[in-house]
Amino acid sequence: MATAAAGALGLLWSWLWSERFWLPQNVSWADLEGPGDGYGYPRARHILSAFPVAAGIFSVRLLFERFIAKPCALRVGIQDSGPYQAQPNAILEKVFVSITKYPDEKRLEGLSKQLDWDVRKIQCWFRHRRNQDKPPTLTKFCESMWRFTFYLCIFCYGIRFLWSSPWFWDIRQCWHSYPYQPLTSGLYYYYIMELAFYWSLMFSQFIDIKRKDFLIMFMHHLATIGLITFSYINNMVRVGTLVMCLHDVSDFLLEAAKLANYAKYQRLCDTLFVIFSAVFVVTRLGIYPFWILNTTFFESWEMIGPYPSWWLFNGLLLILQVLHVIWSYLIVRIAFKALIRGKVSKDDRSDVESSSEEEEATTNSKSPCGSSSSNGANRVNGHMGSSYWAEE
Repeated sequence: MATAAAGALGLLWSWLWSERFWLPQNVSWADLEGPGDGYGYPRARHILSAFPVAAGIFSVRLLFERFIAKPCALRVGIQDSGPYQAQPNAILEKVFVSITKYPDEKRLEGLSKQLDWDVRKIQCWFRHRRNQDKPPTLTKFCESMWRFTFYLCIFCYGIRFLWSSPWFWDIRQCWHSYPYQPLTSGLYYYYIMELAFYWSLMFSQFIDIKRKDFLIMFMHHLATIGLITFSYINNMVRVGTLVMCLHDVSDFLLEAAKLANYAKYQRLCDTLFVIFSAVFVVTRLGIYPFWILNTTFFESWEMIGPYPSWWLFNGLLLILQVLHVIWSYLIVRIAFKALIRGKVSKDDRSDVESSSEEEEATTNSKSPCGSSSSNGANRVNGHMGSSYWAEE
């Protein structure tokens, strides 16, 4: 029994690391055991170091959010308080939990008769109850500030590293002498840090702010981790560094725009979002397909030829491009509204109903339900509120 299990495990292992799948023709794993230069050649076991690094990044994030991001949020006027708590009511709570969070007109009228409340008060209760489950602005600010800091730092590192790399200036250098391209220490650290960060995002996504695009972001993180891992194992790290840097250039702009929004610097927020939109569209719908995909599909085909993992690598790149198209549509629509209205409107994917409702909730914590001033609502109406734009 044990012998059969060991044999099956050995067969699975040999299939998983098949040279016919991972490597070009006439290349074996033994050929890549040589010292090369610097760190030698990429090996699959190097990927394991990303997990302790991911745990370290998550720990640093917790410390950063508590001791750096939170004081910054308080300094710009973001209150350290949760949303207005809905008045306890067993009947409405049962409807909210078991039936619907958005009662229709017929149900509202029935509840109005049952509780002897007017419809407006019941609508107000459900709105406050929905917002009660949503994270406060302070939490969102801290999360965005952490991502902004990491994206900006890793982008600066990537540009500094690529500036002295020959394949940054001549992308065909990604395939010269492939796969016998030695791994340098700078390239190794760049890859492991990016991979570790996305593993930390993958795990923290389940405890971070929940949004409507959870599934899309989950697919994005899977595709990103898959791309980084596969490109490292079969030594496509040169083109991989270009892909990572190209994505990081717009990510920190997005987080900067969200920080300005949470701090209610509306003009700065709108400006940053329009800049982000332009950079995102140019890099994801212009440079990425015509520079990156062109070299991974056509130039690599010409210089090294296709093989099984080559098809998988390019398939993951295409999945990423599909996500780029979806996000670009959402972003351009928001940016267009910003240019027309003079303000960035609420994101379609946001889980917060409207910024005016948040303002009303804040006002109502000091006054009875339904008595908030319309001036307070109009003052923030049309702001991005708690919107969350597409990220990489």
